[in-house]
Parts: sequence; C-alpha cells; structure tokens
Amino acid sequence: MERLQKVMARAGIASRRKSEELIKEGKVKVNGKVVTELGVKVSSSDRVEVNEVQIEREEPVYFLLYKPRGVISSVSDDKGRKVVTDFFPELRERIYPVGRLDYDTSGLLVLTNDGEFANLLMHPRNQIDKVYVAKVKGIPLRENLRKLERGIHLEDGKTAPAKVKMLSVDKKKGTAIIEITIHEGRNRQVRRMFEAIGHEVLKLKRERYGFLTLKGLSTGDARELTPHEVKQIRALAMESANKNS
Repeated sequence: MERLQKVMARAGIASRRKSEELIKEGKVKVNGKVVTELGVKVSSSDRVEVNEVQIEREEPVYFLLYKPRGVISSVSDDKGRKVVTDFFPELRERIYPVGRLDYDTSGLLVLTNDGEFANLLMHPRNQIDKVYVAKVKGIPLRENLRKLERGIHLEDGKTAPAKVKMLSVDKKKGTAIIEITIHEGRNRQVRRMFEAIGHEVLKLKRERYGFLTLKGLSTGDARELTPHEVKQIRALAMESANKNS
C-alpha cells in the first residue's frame, strides 16, 4: 500500500505536491469514488482516476543514457528529429528525461518513469553537481575563468558559483578544453556562461551527474541504474535539499 499522491507522482501525473492539490480539489477517484483526504493509501489492484482518466501504473525504471549530439532531450519532436527515447525502442514503460541536454550537447542523461524521483532531482534546492567538458574558441584568461567561479550575470540572473579547471590548450588552433562543474539547470547555461566571457563553445559534453559517470558506455549506449544507485542519488538530492531549506 502506498499513499495516493505518491502513486500519482510516480505515474508522472504531477509532482507529489501538485498531486495533493488535485486530491483536495476533488479531481481524483479511487475505485469510482472521489477522494479528497491526503492520508488515503492504495494498492496495485485499486483503480485510480485523475480528471476521469485512469492512470497507468508502471513499475518504476531508471536509465542512464550517453546522449549523442544532434538528439532532442524529449519524448517527441514535431520536426521529426531523433529524440532520446528512440534509444529505447523495446521498452514498454513510458520514460522521459530528467532535465535536458541541448541538441548539440552530448553526455550523461537520466531517464525514468518515476515522476516523484524526477521532480526531486530537478528541484532548484537540490544542488547535484553536473560536470561538463567544453571545447571553447580562444584561450580564456584566468581572470575570466574566475568570473565563472564567482558567478556571472546572465539575462536570467546571476549564476551560482562554479568550479572551473583548464584541462588543455591548443595555441596553434586557438582553442581550450575546460572542465566546469555547476549544479543549476538553466537553458543552455554552460554555453551562455562562456559566451558571457567572450568564448564560443564549440563542443560540450556532460561527463558526470552527482556520482554517476559514462564509464563503460559509448555514445548512444544506455544502461539501467542499479537499485543502489537510485537510492544513492535520491539520498544525495534530499541531503542537499535539507541543507538549503
């Protein structure tokens, strides 16, 4: 038996908090009866409807994908471009990406059908490190990299402090390889941060998410997260949330 709002969140209906609001608003039925109390628990045999539509309850699954460049971080695309769920053609469950990597960015992406888990990882309070390696045009001055470390002003506000490490420099080609660690998830954030100090990102890859890495995977490969990894990443997010609440 599980709390109704948790079952709804896991089914991808909404976050647990939003699911609680739907219950209180009388929009949820269990076995044909409207439920408005938050303490109700349901079993796998109970029929749950939200706005008169029965929810599909699946066992939660969790995957790590090495997303290639030129792929959309979505479950569909109106322009017919390749999307991340295309790499799971035989999977019965309806999974979706946790956060996004833009079209031209490769690297580590988590996918799941567990809405509560996804919302936990994406909440701004839950500061999970995301490590990127960027190839940039030009060779940044150390003082400009320090601006990124302190936080830099973008059109949507100042970024949180970042960790920045110069990995290599190609003076002949006029490029540099830089590792940057952030925990925010703004749209095209890393690219915009480097643009703000005058350096275009030529290539970008997310190499790590929390403790998860791409070890053993080639581009386009995926693997299922172990139960221990799921438990660990959930604990990491909750620990960060508690620190920042």
